[in-house]
Amino acid sequence: MGMSETLKAISDPVRRNILEMLKVEKKSAGGIAEKFNLTNATVSYHLSQLKKADLITENKYKNFIFYELNTSVFEDVLTWIYGLGGTKNEKN
Repeated sequence: MGMSETLKAISDPVRRNILEMLKVEKKSAGGIAEKFNLTNATVSYHLSQLKKADLITENKYKNFIFYELNTSVFEDVLTWIYGLGGTKNEKN
């Protein structure tokens, strides 16, 4: 997944809130949905967008799917952002 898809995925406030939740602990889709005033289908859509951007991973345990952060993608984004702050070529 490219940088533009990653930035697009984190541009949505609901998805950012989901990422904040997953920073604390992995959660099931139901556990995520109960924190929002959204339909299960809407939460599922947001989770699919985060998975598509490779920002979260899913692990199956019995009849449940648990979601957790994929921190390596965040490291790549931070490296790119820090690279933007390189040296400036100042002219007087």
